[in-house]
Amino acid sequence: MLIYIKYINYIEIRILKNLLQILTIPCKKIILFFFNYLYTILFMDKKIKVAVIFGTRPEAIKMAPLVLELKKHSEFEPVVIVTAQHRQMLDQVLDLFEITPDFDLNLMKPNQNLWSLTSEILMETKKIYEEVKPDIVLVHGDTTTAFASALSAFYARVPIGHVEAGLRTFNKDYPFPEEINRVLADAVSDLHFAPTEGSVQNLLNSGIKEGITNGDIDSSYETGRRIYKTGNTVIDALLYTVEKNTDLSHLGLRDDLKTILLTSHRRENFGKPLENICDAVLDLVQKNKDIEIVYPVHLNPNVRNTVFSKLDGIERVKLIEPLDYAPFCALMKKAHIILTDSGGVQEEAPSLGVPVLVLRDETERPEAIASGCVKLVGTNKEKIASTVQKLLDDNSFYNSMKMAVNPYGDGLASKRIANIILGNFSK
Repeated sequence: MLIYIKYINYIEIRILKNLLQILTIPCKKIILFFFNYLYTILFMDKKIKVAVIFGTRPEAIKMAPLVLELKKHSEFEPVVIVTAQHRQMLDQVLDLFEITPDFDLNLMKPNQNLWSLTSEILMETKKIYEEVKPDIVLVHGDTTTAFASALSAFYARVPIGHVEAGLRTFNKDYPFPEEINRVLADAVSDLHFAPTEGSVQNLLNSGIKEGITNGDIDSSYETGRRIYKTGNTVIDALLYTVEKNTDLSHLGLRDDLKTILLTSHRRENFGKPLENICDAVLDLVQKNKDIEIVYPVHLNPNVRNTVFSKLDGIERVKLIEPLDYAPFCALMKKAHIILTDSGGVQEEAPSLGVPVLVLRDETERPEAIASGCVKLVGTNKEKIASTVQKLLDDNSFYNSMKMAVNPYGDGLASKRIANIILGNFSK
């Protein structure tokens, strides 16, 4: 059992009740009745208040199944807080999962910077934590929202659970600022929900030495442990979403062409790296008349200016607006190959049997590389084009990636996390 100062009144009342058992004064029964009643109304029916906080579309996708799972349990009182670090792309996920935030900080501003965003999250979450008084704050991954919200909870002396803990590239500048965000979020967290064995080992190697469990949903959890292998909640979200069979007819995709899905938006790929990616696309559509490349272009001007200047108007290259999560999942399912610098797509696509080429030089998700369902190609034009060409021409190579097992989970991560919290915080 995780014991915190906030439970001291509970202990004092139990001691008083035990002392009263030996009293022989006439009012003993009345006093005992009073303390039994007080104990019951204060503690026996008290729900575990779980503050779930996120601000970007990827966080919302991965936290939404957990919010839905917490709502299934009468023992929990989930409080959803959104920073709206990404406003428009966040709202579409909230609508899909039918989640209404309890607090919406609406912090997104044009050309916002890390300094102002971090300080605003710290100050605004301070006010909410003081009002709500959560038993635990759950953050996700490696965003500025995750880091700043965790730091704020640490300052408030509120226990922190880090979902998707333990990912590492071991390069503080790549990805920037995400690598340091996740390291610092792990450093202040109390419960670490690690998606894979590799992330568990990273946490152990960083000095978080307490025990682990295997995260089976039917286990009884040993309380007070800090690292739990749970799988990744993004698989929960994916399986929930693909069941909807979303219609893609509005995209006008051709059935006689192989669809290659491209996404690239990361800060480290701005400029020349993104230009190289676009040049590889131009080579591929020129050499292969049986492919169609679909690129949902991120709203960031650093992405849009480069992409539209290079690819706008090119035959069999569709530049479309960012998709809501449901149609994006449907597009991943339809794709023959996916090119991406997204961390979430590296985890999701293997569950759909689609080979993924990662447009980065390093990844914090080495398990997918080891399993064979994902390959790193970086942002070198020739390497991107040649690897895609091999997938198009070599069926055995293509099938070896398509049939690889996804290491990121079975769709039950949210259930595991809810059970772990329940085991640690039941009064």
